[in-house]
Amino acid sequence: MKVRCGDAPMAVVRLAEIDAPEKRQPFGQRSRQHLAGLCFQVTANVQPVNRDRYGRTVAHVECLGTDAGTAQVPAGMAWVFDRYATDRSLYVEQDAARAAKAGLWSDTEPVAPRDWRKVK
Repeated sequence: MKVRCGDAPMAVVRLAEIDAPEKRQPFGQRSRQHLAGLCFQVTANVQPVNRDRYGRTVAHVECLGTDAGTAQVPAGMAWVFDRYATDRSLYVEQDAARAAKAGLWSDTEPVAPRDWRKVK
């Protein structure tokens, strides 16, 4: 996700606790569109958690009172990132999305982004 603070240049922020499909991966564009629907051109509250190995800020991003990363999971637009998840309730949301075949879970064999990146 890209964010801008005032007149500063855009900064890349990775949403904490989730792993969304890559742009060229199935559901990648739909995931981006869903996120844009939540946060495009609105004031966001960015709460940094840490930095990833690529130097990006990992953060919780709240748009209009909604945690953007958390909202991606029940919509079926992202996986819970097991390695970094601290909010265990996200797994309940993910299980519900999977059961409802929401978003990427409608695919007969969805591939987690971390596995997709390994192949690519």
